[in-house]
Amino acid sequence: MAEFQRIINSITKRANKSTDRGNVAAYIPELACVSNQKFGIHLLDIKKSNFSAGDVDEQFSIQSISKVITLAMAMGLIGEQVWQRVDVEPSGDPFNHLSLLEQENGIPRNPLINAGALVIADILVSQLKNPKDEFLDYIKKLADDETISFNPKVAKSEKITGFRNYAAANLLKSYGNLKNDVEVVLDFYFHQCSLEFNCKQLCNTFYFLINRGECQRGNTFLTISQVKRINSLMLTCGFYDEAGEFAFRVGLPGKSGVGGGIVALLPNEYCVATWSPGLNKKGNSALGMMALEHLTTETGLSIF
Repeated sequence: MAEFQRIINSITKRANKSTDRGNVAAYIPELACVSNQKFGIHLLDIKKSNFSAGDVDEQFSIQSISKVITLAMAMGLIGEQVWQRVDVEPSGDPFNHLSLLEQENGIPRNPLINAGALVIADILVSQLKNPKDEFLDYIKKLADDETISFNPKVAKSEKITGFRNYAAANLLKSYGNLKNDVEVVLDFYFHQCSLEFNCKQLCNTFYFLINRGECQRGNTFLTISQVKRINSLMLTCGFYDEAGEFAFRVGLPGKSGVGGGIVALLPNEYCVATWSPGLNKKGNSALGMMALEHLTTETGLSIF
């Protein structure tokens, strides 16, 4: 067993001394208020042992990390039908670009870019009677945590500034790949992005993806095949046009969010979450990328 706690302590010391901390996402007003001096890292191994350092108990907006959870729920509900409406290829573009969507007749490249996540949101709105409540209940069961909730201020802030998401939703609607009202789908999407977690809660939620679809309480949410598909998508698409860089430097499936969170995992071994709000030019946490690169380098535990 790797000396996780010693390594995590060392990484946190390195992060706290770093001057290359990136910039907080200022285009969403509620996120602009957070200090870029924050850093936390939490690791949960397959045996349910926990290792932490830094600001791991502070909650933050998970933003696009939520796309993995909505995808998991949609796959659990309609299975392979998901892939009739969204592709599985890396986009090579920033998360909110629209050009490929028009070139490819309204089929998003993958479910982890904004357009793809809107299609997944539309699937859930169609499948669920009370979409936001049922999605929140799903997460609480995954994480075994009743305290997880939306942040209505962040959701409102996203709605006010979400012009590109409105454009993407209307474009999808024009191609017939959005079945519900644009406003309804966007309301769900803005709320899913507003979910607040701390690093430990993120690891607890994503545990089922290191444990063959089974959460910590023993309930099965996805098949082994479905878990394989989600993990592969996180590796190839989880960091948008920096996915190759993350695979090269870190070597794990993972997902980032513009709130500064990153969750990554090694199947059958561990799940790790980092949080530092300062983003690099690609929109991924600068210190989070550094921390995870050092983690896999020092432990020797990656998928490669």
